[in-house]
Amino acid sequence: MDGFLGGANAIPWGDLIWRLGLAAAFGLVLGLDREARGKSAGIRTHMLVALSSATTMLIALELYEELAGAGKSTPDPTRVIQGLAQAIGFICAGVIFVARGNVHGLTTAASLWMASSVGMAAGAGMQRIAITAVVFAIVVLTVLWFLTRWLEPARKPGAGGDRAD
Repeated sequence: MDGFLGGANAIPWGDLIWRLGLAAAFGLVLGLDREARGKSAGIRTHMLVALSSATTMLIALELYEELAGAGKSTPDPTRVIQGLAQAIGFICAGVIFVARGNVHGLTTAASLWMASSVGMAAGAGMQRIAITAVVFAIVVLTVLWFLTRWLEPARKPGAGGDRAD
């Protein structure tokens, strides 16, 4: 069925569906934290960032195989990572804002960046990296959130500094 919908493909349908599904699932997991905290970039945003990053990686891998197999100039699929990093950095910058001396949106921006990274890893077929990164991200977003809330009463009033989300 690899010839279905547009000729031969380097990545079989089963792998393609697995990689995109994994990216979407990881985006969902990362977005749950932001959704639970009422942030504007929640489940759908994180899923779309991870899914679009995986899709872009898959396109790069397919193009690499197609062009390299045709004897044309050897493309560099790692340049896709550079482009995605710039694009997601631009999106994340729009999430961060300062109001009355307080910085907001840093954790959401970092979470979106992570969704993009795990999407790239899933799209590239690097499930071990994607799974490990998501586990660590969940620890940072959830476990450490509870820890900081537990430590908060011990902080002296007014001695804190800016809250970053």
